[in-house]
Amino acid sequence: SGPPPVYVGFGSMVGHDPSALASTVLSALRETGLRGVLLRGWGGLQPTAPQDDVFVMDEIPHGWLFPRVAAVVHHGGAGTTAASLRAGRPTLAVPFLGDQFFWGERVAALGAGPPPIPARRLSVERLAAALRTLNEDPGMRARAKEVGTRLRAEDGVATAVRALEEIAGL
Repeated sequence: SGPPPVYVGFGSMVGHDPSALASTVLSALRETGLRGVLLRGWGGLQPTAPQDDVFVMDEIPHGWLFPRVAAVVHHGGAGTTAASLRAGRPTLAVPFLGDQFFWGERVAALGAGPPPIPARRLSVERLAAALRTLNEDPGMRARAKEVGTRLRAEDGVATAVRALEEIAGL
């Protein structure tokens, strides 16, 4: 019941202190008055105390959940980025390493989310500001929806097969 929650999950990425990261996330959600779905993930993101407005879980299919949330906050992995955009939801990447930074910048360049916040720079203030943008910027919400519509219309497998056939000269 109530408004759709914000999904927050970092997969196996939680850094050196999963409890501190969970505390930052919970404080930002509380500061913005948003409800949340917090995925513990392989990294063990764990709040120290239960919250009435945050549902904590171990795993859930992104394809099922993301269309039901208001926005998605994640580590910026290619698969999670694709799932959040396919669902047409505004997305914030909190990259930890590697290509996660690229995908976070790509989401921002598309207008489907704010600029990424590197995990090492994440704070309650920065996350709360990004959460407000994700949930209150109508242009960003519309752009995310538009990107989702385009992605769902693509036949990625057929496109990949055609590209491989062209490369192979078939």
